[in-house]
Amino acid sequence: MLVLVAPGQGAQTPGFLTPWLELPGAADRVAAWSDAIGLDLARYGTQADADEIRDTAVAQPLLVAAGLLSAAALGDISPGAVAGHSVGEITAAAFAGVLDDVSALTLVRKRGLAMAEAAAITETGMSALLGGDPEVSVAHLEKLGLTPANINGAGQIVAAGTLEQLAALAEDKPEGVRKVVPLKVAGAFHTRHMAPAVDRLAEAARQLTPDDPKVAYVSNKDGGAVATGAEVLDRLVGQVANPVRWDLCMETFKGLGATALVEVCPGGTLTGLAKRALPGVKTLALKSPDDLDAARELIAEHTRA
Repeated sequence: MLVLVAPGQGAQTPGFLTPWLELPGAADRVAAWSDAIGLDLARYGTQADADEIRDTAVAQPLLVAAGLLSAAALGDISPGAVAGHSVGEITAAAFAGVLDDVSALTLVRKRGLAMAEAAAITETGMSALLGGDPEVSVAHLEKLGLTPANINGAGQIVAAGTLEQLAALAEDKPEGVRKVVPLKVAGAFHTRHMAPAVDRLAEAARQLTPDDPKVAYVSNKDGGAVATGAEVLDRLVGQVANPVRWDLCMETFKGLGATALVEVCPGGTLTGLAKRALPGVKTLALKSPDDLDAARELIAEHTRA
């Protein structure tokens, strides 16, 4: 059984969209999406520097566009389940047929703007903790006033809070943690700092008409498979201010009998977690169009009736 997953913010790198735009029809598709949301996706994905694409209002639609573009390049595929990490949940909603591509990009554009505004209220950020015992780390973070915003499994937790709190964490790591790595994001996502964005996103979601998922849609909230499009949208709204439980998503993949996991562009982060947490599951990350043939072979092997 194949799981198709989409990465979250921080996976972007300067110029990562460039080779994808060389595929037949890709540039026209991205141009149409850019017109629809009022953002030059091609320029940001090919010419912008790291600081420009770190901007939440830019990074989020850029990541969703890249995920949709790379998945389309795979052709007609039938995953058994889909999921996304953080903003990747919107990409996954399109994979599941809950939203069409333009609706997904319209929603993520509004999400990025709302979260950027919320992030501007207080200087905040996120850092990944590598190694350590999750229970020990969570208790230590709470002592420092930080939130375990992403519990990713495979020994990785992401802390979020003010820059001062994160600086204190860098100086005072939880016992057993090997390293604290600042992430390329511009705010404390999935925490109380994002509460101002929730109402704005709810308003944007009310303007959409979702369809029910055509495949299992696994939610960051609790790793549960969501049955209705209305519930998917409701969870997408609330999730901006609540922790991402990717560890529980991977437990669900295991329970569903996953045998392969493909991560759309810019892939790498989620396949890395799956290699450690889902032994025996074949993984492949779409980093460039050079990976498409291998991905198609893997997909064919794990979606045969």
